[in-house]
Amino acid sequence: MEMKEMVKKIDHTQLKAFATWEDIVSLCDEAILYQTASVCVPPAYVKAIKDKYGEQLKICTVIGFPLGYNTTIAKNFEAIDAIKNGADEIDMVINIGMVKNGRYDEVFEEIKKLRGSTQGHILKVIIETCYLTEEEKIELCKIVTRAGADYIKTSTGFGTNGATKEDIELFKANIGSEVKMKAAGGIRTKEALTQFVELGCDRIGSSSTKSFLE
Repeated sequence: MEMKEMVKKIDHTQLKAFATWEDIVSLCDEAILYQTASVCVPPAYVKAIKDKYGEQLKICTVIGFPLGYNTTIAKNFEAIDAIKNGADEIDMVINIGMVKNGRYDEVFEEIKKLRGSTQGHILKVIIETCYLTEEEKIELCKIVTRAGADYIKTSTGFGTNGATKEDIELFKANIGSEVKMKAAGGIRTKEALTQFVELGCDRIGSSSTKSFLE
């Protein structure tokens, strides 16, 4: 697959706490130029992007980000508000503490709740693989599938590690056929982008899109 085609799988990302409006405009202009899948931005910028760009690009935003320990009510409100403001796609972070406490039913119910509130929009579930055991990752693959999410996503990019080949292979072996994969975190080279696309990732989260094409 040519680089220009792989770039169409990228959620062109700017999630730094200090991102300015100028940074966001630059991100959006690049996304339109390079024809990326979406821009992935902080929730506070969603409405302004929608007002400025309309239907020129897809807007992805993050919920419960980056730590995931917000309450389900708070996450659900965030998701509803983001969609009201113009978001097309929602990337939610699971409650990792619930996983560590073995409260998988609550993790499932939270994802299912947001699935219900985001119907008609893409829902990606970030499980933050760097904090999980293999057994926990496998269980979450099953939960994400049962809850009806569109994607399982490796990482926020703010944890101790990002996407790995091993995690994507584990996802492939344990998710349902209708669930797609998004790799994110540390994907900064053409080689890494190519590897994750070839492994079967339908989306890639990266802030390095421009460098891939230069």
